[in-house]
Formats: sequence, structure tokens, C-alpha cells
Amino acid sequence: MKFEVRSYDVHIAEPMVLLDVDDCLKLGVKENDRVTITGKKSAIAIVNVSSNLFDNGIALIPTAIIDKIGTNKDGTVDITYTHQPDSVRFIRNKMDGERLEKEQIEAIVKDILDNRLSKIEISAWLTALYINGMDIDEIADFTMAMANTGDILKFSRKPVFDFHSLGGVPGNKITPIVISIVAAGGLMIPKTSSRAISSACGTSDFVETFCDVELDSSKVMSIAENTGGVFAWGGSMNLAPVDDMVIKIEHPLGINPRAQMLASIMSKKVAMGSTHLLVDIPTGSGTKVPTLESAKGYARDLMDLGERIGMHVECAITYADQPIGMAVGPNLEARECISILEGEKHPSSVIEKAVECAGIIFEMAGISNGVERAKTLLESGEAHKKFMEIVVAQGGREDLKSSDLQPGQYSYDVLATNPGYVHSIRNKEIVNIAKTAGAPSDKGAGLLIFKKRGQRVEQGDVLMTIFAESEAKLKRARDAAISSNPFDIEGMLIKRVTDVKPR
Repeated sequence: MKFEVRSYDVHIAEPMVLLDVDDCLKLGVKENDRVTITGKKSAIAIVNVSSNLFDNGIALIPTAIIDKIGTNKDGTVDITYTHQPDSVRFIRNKMDGERLEKEQIEAIVKDILDNRLSKIEISAWLTALYINGMDIDEIADFTMAMANTGDILKFSRKPVFDFHSLGGVPGNKITPIVISIVAAGGLMIPKTSSRAISSACGTSDFVETFCDVELDSSKVMSIAENTGGVFAWGGSMNLAPVDDMVIKIEHPLGINPRAQMLASIMSKKVAMGSTHLLVDIPTGSGTKVPTLESAKGYARDLMDLGERIGMHVECAITYADQPIGMAVGPNLEARECISILEGEKHPSSVIEKAVECAGIIFEMAGISNGVERAKTLLESGEAHKKFMEIVVAQGGREDLKSSDLQPGQYSYDVLATNPGYVHSIRNKEIVNIAKTAGAPSDKGAGLLIFKKRGQRVEQGDVLMTIFAESEAKLKRARDAAISSNPFDIEGMLIKRVTDVKPR
């Protein structure tokens, strides 16, 4: 059936077309059915129904779809009913707890890529994974299906090392330090990182404060093969694009199915051409992986998955009961990261974690005493030299210094209201305060934490300083800090027990 096109410029979460109710009856379609829209090219869209908003024979189609498919010579398009894909049945099978075959998983992934599944159907898929999960062979098939939806980088140098953190702990700014140490040691480690989704600052959010992170695949390969390392934003390349599509739907649901999480990580690594991978699993209260037992479970799954897809995977379970280092927020994390590469000896938690992780990667490459090798490269300045080589290759300044990165001009000191010892720091509240201050979009927003778990504090001591780029955001962050009070401060005496019997 031919339709006259009316385009409208609006951001759409999924391909859609708006049709009059009478035209829907003629086509034999209803709300949320699929249709094929054909101009010079074709695309699948979801039907939305209107009544009396416009004349019959007119289709309201978003500009993005019109740009993709074009129109016929007379400015019209053909719209026909399209049946429900088989992948919907496969999703229902997983909802019933059934095991899926490789071909069924591939069909679901391809239909997500081709926009043949609605957001509701993809949400059902994620919910089914959240409730019923997948076995390790299904996850391996899911991983490879997602990886094969985009580019797969093929480096001339081998092996290709990689590093990934499951995240969930604020202040985890070790990635550029690890990459710089490992590359300085002669290995190739092209690293793609993410921006913050639920955190206050992703690796790419702070790396972009001093160099370009939006690199295409050819640029990533060139820089990595010439310098040994790269700090790129994964979203700037066509790596496992279905994963990015699914994450956008997963986030508002507030769920992160284990199978999806594992396949998400590993599909990106397959796409990067990685042969050896170290996964950092931060573990502790308020993180994605709260217990040591659950961390060991993730480690087993990741290593088993690596074996099935032909990748050597090892894991580092790391302490994450409190923020890592002092800084949370883009400029502050960048400054702390660079200062350590420049030779600063604190915070020791950041240095120790970075050196340990780099050391494991060296030992994966067959280099003995990996931690000592990593420590030597950091302390000698070789890692900083390599860091600057990578930064310049990514468009950064040759004279970059940590002092160039400054926090927002507005600040507020959070003071201890009573003396005692820092019993705990709640990661989720720290993240919330930093985000309320404007991180990660406001590069100067964030926190500097001066007291950590186990330290003695006196009444009036500064526990942390909040920075913001506007007075309004600083006030909101201050109010959030006062109401949530992320520091638990207690004395050494828990309770006095005495004999109260009369003598």
C-alpha cells in the first residue's frame, strides 16, 4: 500500500511509523505490529496508531528512517505487513527456562541488529536471562554472535593483551597506569573503555580531559601497533554494536543479567582481537560483586568462557570496600592518575593495584617476577614516558602535567561531626554525591576523600571536599552529603558491660 510521506525530526529509541487508524485496518495491522517501509531501500518499523491527526494515506516517519531508506520517485513509500520473526518464539522458550541452540541465539542477535525486535521484546529477552540465565556454552554462542555483528580488529602484532574491570567502585582510575606500564614493558595492549553509565566517572570520561578518546578502528590499530598501547572509547568504533543496543534498554530496567554481562565483556574483547585478557573483579560492599564467593564464581565463568572462545583469561579479585585513592570525578581522577605516573608515591592503594594488575599481565606473557618488573617500569619513569607517547598519538599535549587538571571553582568541606575511627565508607553514596555535583559531564565536578577506613578522625576534621562548576550543583551535592552521610565513624568502645547486681 502506497503512502505519502510526512517526516518529522525527533529522536527515536526504535524504528517506528505513525499511521491513521483507518489505514491500519486496510493494511491489517494494529499497534506494535511490524511493517516493512520501502522507498529506495527498506527498513522494518513498529506501528503506532493515530486517529484523525492527519488524512488517510499519509505516514508520519521519523527523519532518521527516511534518511536511511529514501522515498520512491514520487515521494511516496510502500508499507506492507511483516510477520513476527522466529526469534520472538526463541525468547519465549528462554522465558520458559529452555536451553537455546546456537542458531536460535544468532537469530535473536541478528534481529536485534536489524531492528526486527521491539524494545518490549528485547526487554523480555533480558528479563528471561535475568531469571533463567544461560549455561556457559550458551554464553559462548551469545558472545560470538554479538562480536560478529560488527568489526573485528586484526592486528599484525601478536599476542594482543587486554585489561578490563567489572567496575562498581568509585575512583578506579588505574587503567591508563596499567596500559602505560605494560606497553613500556614491550607488550601490545590496545584498551577500549566505557563512559559512565551508573558510576560517577568512567575511564573514557577522565581520559578525554587530556587526549582524544573518539578514535576509529584504523586509528586504534595504528596507535597500538606503533606505541604498544591506546586509551580509546569503545563507543566510537563499530565493535559488537548489538551489545550497545541492548545496554540502552537494560539500563532503565535496572537489571544486569549475568549472561548478558559476561557476553558483553567478552564480545568486545573478541572484536578487539584480544588473545590474552586480565579481568579486574572489584569485590566488596556496595559493588557489583559484593562477596568473595560471588567474585570467585565470576572468575570461573570468565575463564571457562575464555577457554571456549579461544582466549586466555585470568582474573584479579581486588579489594573494593571503599573508593580507590582519593579522587572521584573526571579532572580529579585524571590528575591523580597522571601524578602517579609522574612519580607521586600516593595514594598507595592506586599504585599497588595498578602494579599488581600490570604484573599479572607480564606473567601471562611469560615474564617472571611480573610485579617487580611493573614496579621498576613505574618508578624509573619509563611508564610515564610511554604514557606521554600514547597521549600525544591521541592528540594530547606534549607538555601535559597533572597540575593542568583542576577541579571546579566551587567547593565544600564535609566535616566529621564526632571523633572516632572511619568504620566504613559507602560507595553508592559517594557515587551519588559526585553525580549530584555534576560528574561526569562537568569535568571539574567530583570529590577528594581525605579519610579512609580505619583512620582516626577528630570532630571537625575534613572527611572530603566536594567540587562543582556551579553554586547550584554544589548546594545539591552538599545537601546530598549531609542527608546520606557516607562515612560511618565509631569509637573503639562498642558497649560497656557491667555487673549491676546489688552487693
